[in-house]
Amino acid sequence: MSTTSTCVPASADADCKATQRTEAPLVLLGDEAVARGACDAGITAAYAYPGTPSTEILEYVMAQTGGRGRPIARWCANEKTAYEEAMGVAFAGKRALVAMKHVGLNVAADPFMNSALVSVHGGLVLAVADDPGMHSSQNEQDSRWYADFARIICLEPANQQEAYEMTREAFDLSERFRIPVMIRLVTRLAHSRAVVRVSEPRGENAAKMAPDISSWILLPSNAKRQWRDLLNKQPALSDYTLESAHNRLDLIEAERSFGVITTGIARNYLLENLDDLAIRPSHLHIGAYPLPLDKVRVLADHVKTLLVLEEGYPIVERLLRGIRHGQLLILGKETGEVPAAGELTPDIVRQALGLTSHRGVDLPTLDLPSRPPQLCSGCPHGDSYDALKKALLGFESPVVTSDIGCYTLGALPPYSAIQTCVCMGASVSMATGAAEAGCYPVLAVIGDSTFVHSGVTPLMDAVSANTDMTLIILDNETVAMTGGQPSLLPTSRLAGLILGLGIDPDHFQVISAHRRDTEKNAEIIRREIAHRGLSVIIAVRECIETAKKRKRG
Repeated sequence: MSTTSTCVPASADADCKATQRTEAPLVLLGDEAVARGACDAGITAAYAYPGTPSTEILEYVMAQTGGRGRPIARWCANEKTAYEEAMGVAFAGKRALVAMKHVGLNVAADPFMNSALVSVHGGLVLAVADDPGMHSSQNEQDSRWYADFARIICLEPANQQEAYEMTREAFDLSERFRIPVMIRLVTRLAHSRAVVRVSEPRGENAAKMAPDISSWILLPSNAKRQWRDLLNKQPALSDYTLESAHNRLDLIEAERSFGVITTGIARNYLLENLDDLAIRPSHLHIGAYPLPLDKVRVLADHVKTLLVLEEGYPIVERLLRGIRHGQLLILGKETGEVPAAGELTPDIVRQALGLTSHRGVDLPTLDLPSRPPQLCSGCPHGDSYDALKKALLGFESPVVTSDIGCYTLGALPPYSAIQTCVCMGASVSMATGAAEAGCYPVLAVIGDSTFVHSGVTPLMDAVSANTDMTLIILDNETVAMTGGQPSLLPTSRLAGLILGLGIDPDHFQVISAHRRDTEKNAEIIRREIAHRGLSVIIAVRECIETAKKRKRG
């Protein structure tokens, strides 16, 4: 076997050379490995908005602060504000981590894209967790496209050890190339545990202003210069990924018919099946982007057929078709050898390699009924939906838009109370549009944290137009779906915010979301529906699970 790569650190920075073990190996989730890597890289602050499968990143950083107050670790109103706060730390010359799930990057896309143009002199690293298979998400989008769109470096770990090491390296790369750097995780890595060996931590950067302040002022005259600078960096970024040990090419001289490209955790599934292959294929693993095009070309020239295994969208597969279109048989998601949707598994990869499937033991089983997710027993949202349904009795075609959170389960029996769930904050905007299209009655349901995240601005639209709709904010005093993180605003301040937007105080109500108040609450909702203008109701009661934790602790 010959190889065209060597396993050496791509960066000569002191942090990448740290090999001294300072403690026993740790057993960490992939999320936690990223967080520990950031802490050991000397971050000053970490910011995030909770979202599965990324939530544990900030939770781990919070656990590391102890009584020292360092690093600063804060939940933010949404992913956009989190990213911008991290940019402020980097502007001061210090290191910052920002974490979110893939759809959260849509919210943060404006500052993220523009941050590629400023000159980052304090390391800025974005950890984004994608969710192939949509375990807890609306879509399967692949954040590698965002990294390519922004023309920055993306590191994609295959295991928890790489998650730790890549995160540490990402801060060095950010300061070396003066760009933000993305760490891309997927659910299976984010939420599985493995042994991680950590290295000597480094201290925080000293505060220092940007050498060129104008690079942070994206007026057109400056932005044009910065855009040219970013384009001029692309060859250096490509040189880095070509030399990086994260992109390893193993050529098998005796096997010139078949090769494999893997990215991220797909490498693990290939390795699980290699021993069953008659001949070991040539293999390129990609863990750092931009694509190492020269290594891709070497492999493409070496074989006649190439299988591409990647978790997420067929990004490498599509780009490869542009590099060697018509000269090479390329197999993958676009040709059907690998399913286009869902997560990869060892068995999926096995079949793509032409191996027979492993058969499990067939055991006789009972026909068990399905168990769809449901609200917890005693959940205040269930009592709110009971009141809402009572209030809507007699209406022929009511419209109830909803949002992202536990209360989305109100779409399922026994409630069947909501009709939409698209993205954060869309309940308020869609209700506004439906009312203006002539629907009646129109109600929007949104959680307290989601309202602060993305519901305030569309409510301002509704206030301006005095839209004929009723907004119900289900305030359970926590971010419940992701594990009970604290809400940014308590009920008392939430009321002040809403009234400050210009809601008519006569049509602003705060109710108790309790079963004993169902009839009374239904009557209040009916009364506000009858008001031909904008109404807001806050239904308040603490999440049953966080109440249990509070009483225990």
